[in-house]
Amino acid sequence: MSQHYRAGADIGGTFTDLIVVDSRTGAFHIGKTLTTVDDPSIAVETVLEDVLGQAEISAHELRHLIHGTTLVTNAMIERNGAKTALLTTQGFRDSIEIGRETRYELYDLMLEQPKPLVPRYLRFEVPQRTLRDGTTHTELDEAEVTALGKELAEHGIDAVAVTFLHSFANPEAERRAATILQEVAPKLRVSISSDVVPEIREYERASTTIANVYVQELVETYLRQLERRLEQLGFTGSFYLMLSSGGIATVDTAIRYPVRLLESGPAAGALAANAYGLAAGHEDLISFDMGGTTAKICVIDHGEPLIAPEFEVDRMYRFAKGSGLPIKLPVIELIEIGTGGGSIARVDSLGLLKAGPDSAGASPGPVCYGRGGQQPTITDANLILGYLDPGYFLGGQMTLDLEEARHAVQQQIAQPLNLSVEAAAWGIHQIANENMANAARVHALERGKDPRRFPLFAFGGAGPVHAYRIAHSLGAPTLIAPLGAGVMSTVGFLTAPLAFDFVRSSVAELETIDWPQVNQLFVEMEAEGRDLLTSSGVDADDVTHRRQVDMRYVGQGHEIRVSLPAGVLAANEGGALRQRFETVYRQLYERSGPAVEVEMLNWRVVSSGPSPKVQLAVETATGDTGTADDARKGTRPAYFPEAESFVDTPVFDRYRLAPEMTFDGPAIVEERESTAVIGPGAFCRIDRHHNLVVDMPTDGRLPT
Repeated sequence: MSQHYRAGADIGGTFTDLIVVDSRTGAFHIGKTLTTVDDPSIAVETVLEDVLGQAEISAHELRHLIHGTTLVTNAMIERNGAKTALLTTQGFRDSIEIGRETRYELYDLMLEQPKPLVPRYLRFEVPQRTLRDGTTHTELDEAEVTALGKELAEHGIDAVAVTFLHSFANPEAERRAATILQEVAPKLRVSISSDVVPEIREYERASTTIANVYVQELVETYLRQLERRLEQLGFTGSFYLMLSSGGIATVDTAIRYPVRLLESGPAAGALAANAYGLAAGHEDLISFDMGGTTAKICVIDHGEPLIAPEFEVDRMYRFAKGSGLPIKLPVIELIEIGTGGGSIARVDSLGLLKAGPDSAGASPGPVCYGRGGQQPTITDANLILGYLDPGYFLGGQMTLDLEEARHAVQQQIAQPLNLSVEAAAWGIHQIANENMANAARVHALERGKDPRRFPLFAFGGAGPVHAYRIAHSLGAPTLIAPLGAGVMSTVGFLTAPLAFDFVRSSVAELETIDWPQVNQLFVEMEAEGRDLLTSSGVDADDVTHRRQVDMRYVGQGHEIRVSLPAGVLAANEGGALRQRFETVYRQLYERSGPAVEVEMLNWRVVSSGPSPKVQLAVETATGDTGTADDARKGTRPAYFPEAESFVDTPVFDRYRLAPEMTFDGPAIVEERESTAVIGPGAFCRIDRHHNLVVDMPTDGRLPT
């Protein structure tokens, strides 16, 4: 039986989404179910079985299944990973608690620093010292490592992170320590920093290595269990995981480096927005993905999502850099805020209306779900405002309880604020909008991008409901919502190549670089990438490598990333390299730097297989002729502040809207997994890719 179907599965905090695509024709089938919080693999199995059954596809016909999960993020936030110890160089036991020695909120007298995953009593110093050039000052005390390994095993420690000073320059001491630990305590899981992140900066390297081994057992247990469930369904194809950087990897690679899964779900959404944007002729976008628990915002610039060299997890203050645990790995750069359809609304002690960041999740969920939820949520507010059809949620699979939603908002929001139920619901809706618009504005401006010049690409189950107001607040010229917006992040899984990134630190000024050594580093990293990808099924001829280097002016504390050409690098290219650096520097800071020497820190390679091409075939119920009136389902009252009241609003069937059809706002456009709400004054059209394109009213916003 031929295998010509590919599937993508995304587990969110509230819903689990799935898409199955026929790679021959582009025909696709989608599904959505509530996430099973206690065992997320159950939801994946359930929705996959349902979709395959409805489409009459055998699991044997699936060639690939690509999966993204929030498991690692949740484990670190909830602190339910393995009991982990740290072995480090003598004298550096407290480095992970000292951190960067900065206060992320200067004047907060009650400031809380992020708590390390390893408590102080489980941090152990080992006599050993490697110098910055890789030479050994003090040999590793192997007897001490042996004794510690036995003691840790006897006391029920599950995992050990080994992070010696300057191990990025010489990994031998860490490798020997890991060998000893595995000999004396075979059940211990061991991660060494020179394997996880062989890069300069001790604190970040240690934090990342600890996080990796902290979640390793949890991830392996989950993935092996999901593999078994897939096998029981008859799946015999390849199972891959989405990485935070936007590539995919095999299960074995994901288990070895589970910390690279931290942002796997949100990364897929950004890739989907990028793919759809490029197809529609938009190289620059703001990707807006709002689900049931969170909203994710990403800047797409010149046809690529921005990549950050590191990020933080479990922040004490949501937007304060330095308030979380640093993870020194590349990640698609996005901002994630606690505003989703299930975000809980409340009146705080000061009498102010708040929405989020805590969520009702999948269980019990919003009040209108009828699953025991008692606190009003954003979804309840949207239902009251007429934006959602209580009989067509998830295409009619769930019926929403409008009266229960009204009662909860009345009792907990409207009465304390002396408002009508409708006014309270609009307040909840608009506070959520402003929270997300402010986050998008700050995220774009901090990266030198003007949000008034970027179309807003909206998806996720709740994204199109809120996107019009967010686009209006940002001053965006255009709003784009794809067909199948409610499960669009799953498409991102199918566009990602098998890829992995490698790094080596070697610090030197531009004028004194040892070019033969640098070339050897690239040879080693590219060989490692080629071996990893070919063992994952990529043909050696299809493997490509992209080189980069981290550079800065001597004396600076941080660096910027500069692309490098392929081939052998020589000293006569130093001038061109400095010019590349200064070009990137000016792009970032709009000025030239000082007339001082430039130095290199980290040499990088991204090894990739070919990027799959995904072209979804869409057929509309009306065919390619007719007008938007043919797609009208009817009307219903919906609240619009421009009218200061409910307006009898046209409701369109998304599946009957064909390319070239046009209509004006206000309007509601419904599909099974999401609903788009369009305000007055907007002009809407369906483009040739079946995207809903909304030209925003030009009431004084910046011309494009």
